[in-house]
Parts: sequence; structure tokens; C-alpha cells
Amino acid sequence: MIAEKDKVVSITYELHVDDGENGKEFFERIDETQPFAFLFGAHNILPKMEEAIAGKSVGDTFEVEIDFENGYGDYDESRKVIVPKSAFKENGQKQRHLMKVGNVVSMQDDQGNPLRGEILRIDYRGVLMDFNPPLAGLDLYFKGKVVAIREADASELEHGHAHEPGGHAH
Repeated sequence: MIAEKDKVVSITYELHVDDGENGKEFFERIDETQPFAFLFGAHNILPKMEEAIAGKSVGDTFEVEIDFENGYGDYDESRKVIVPKSAFKENGQKQRHLMKVGNVVSMQDDQGNPLRGEILRIDYRGVLMDFNPPLAGLDLYFKGKVVAIREADASELEHGHAHEPGGHAH
């Protein structure tokens, strides 16, 4: 079986990033104890990454360099915004456990679209958050291996993403 549309592909990889100043630096490693599974052809991973994996079989390795423009784009200063502290209330109760510098918090924009932002600072003006993707502005260097390929089940095809073994997880 090969990595192609409507297959669930599991990979391991090591990711290095380059900000253009400091050279390649280690960012993360995904190993065989918890491989990354995705539904091939469902736009769940970067297109250049999917291109590098297309047609591979279990045991095949891959390497791909993805510049920031084909990755997560340029870092955008305008995506740093001050959010009112009142946005951190649920059922009228302040959620103090969320309001900590360094926390990454799931939120929604005006149209209800999901956003994730990192809390940079909290002061009298509110909560300064950065809604840039964590890898924005960085060139990416992946080196990995295909560790499993299987047919996607009907619910995975319907939902447009792979599910964890034994059930549906997001």
C-alpha cells in the first residue's frame, strides 16, 4: 500500500527550523511511540510535506525543506492583539488558570472561527496575545519515515481527518 488520497498515513519525523539568523535548530521529534497520523489528500498537512510523502510505502524515508512562504507564512505583527480580560470568563467566572504568560489558549474570532493564541503579557490594558502560528516566519526541515498506511474508514472520510485508534478524537 502506498501513501495516496483517502489513506491514513502515520509518520515519524524530526523537525529543524531556521529563522534565517541562527541556522537550523532542533524543534521537535515525533517517534514511533506516538506517530503523527493524517488523512492523505484532505489538506491536513502542509502541501509540500504531502508531496514528499506521496507514493511512499511503509518503511520509506523522506526529507523535505519547506521555506516559510510555503509553510506558515511570514510572522505578522498585526496578529498580536490586546484581548480584554473579560474574554477569559466562563459562566460569569474569571478563568484565572488560563491567564498565565506562556499559555496557549483556544479562542474564536468575530465569525466563530477557531484561533489559538499565546499569552505574552498581562497588564492593566488586558491580555496581549500572539495569534501567529508558532512556526510563522521559519523555514522548516523535516526528515522522517512512513511507519503505517491503512484505508481510511467512512467516518474519517466524512470528517476529513484521521481518528485515533479506537475512536474519534480531535
